[in-house]
Amino acid sequence: MSRVNSMKLFALSWARGSLFRVLCVAVLALTLPACSTALKVKTKAIATLEKVSEKTNIGNNPDDPLEGFNRSVFSFNEGLDAMVIKPAAQTYHTVTPTIVQTGVSNFFSNAGDVWTSVNNILQGNFADGANDFMRFLINTTMGIGGLFDVATEGGMEKHRADFGQTLGVWGVPAGPYVVLPVLGASTLRDTIATPIDFKGDILYSQTPVNVKNTTSVLRVIDKRAALLDAANLIEEAALDKYVFIRGAYLQRRESQIKKDEQQE
Repeated sequence: MSRVNSMKLFALSWARGSLFRVLCVAVLALTLPACSTALKVKTKAIATLEKVSEKTNIGNNPDDPLEGFNRSVFSFNEGLDAMVIKPAAQTYHTVTPTIVQTGVSNFFSNAGDVWTSVNNILQGNFADGANDFMRFLINTTMGIGGLFDVATEGGMEKHRADFGQTLGVWGVPAGPYVVLPVLGASTLRDTIATPIDFKGDILYSQTPVNVKNTTSVLRVIDKRAALLDAANLIEEAALDKYVFIRGAYLQRRESQIKKDEQQE
């Protein structure tokens, strides 16, 4: 090989090496700012999450040590609601006359007065218990099976009580917050009480299976239809819907259990 050719090959090799070095420098020049930007974004994201955690107590709430599990069940319930329950409730609300919807709600409410009466008596609220049972008798007879709420029109107050509330009044602690599949927000105490509440529900425990299934589905749709507007407001206003519902539920249950102390 001639000396001239050798010089050409050397020059070509050097040029290629220089080009490679230039490309490397260019890539580094482009990558370093990107890495720096990514690091800044990550740092800001962590800081934001820490602030949100401080504000909402996400991951640090002693009442919710099962938050990871609960959020998974909550997501399942939200998906089920979005795909099945909410559309059914919207259709029911749209096609069913208002007077019929009111009658259906009154019917289920009247049936619930029996178990409410029992729990009020168990809690020592004998006057309320007697009032609830009389409401059931009046609405079942004069209100045509409970379709019309004659008792309320007559000045008899409506109460709501369940066995979880009764256990709370007896001094049983609430325990950790729990999200149940389909049923939603609860506590360990209320979860334990749920099967007893089902037994105390005369429409659930004292009717044939086909009637039980039909009334259970209709009750869920009726309740969901009544909450359409409220649910929309929560979705629009809540930073974290899970945290909002958890706080509202726990506060409401505590208020229900300590209602006698608040009245004194």
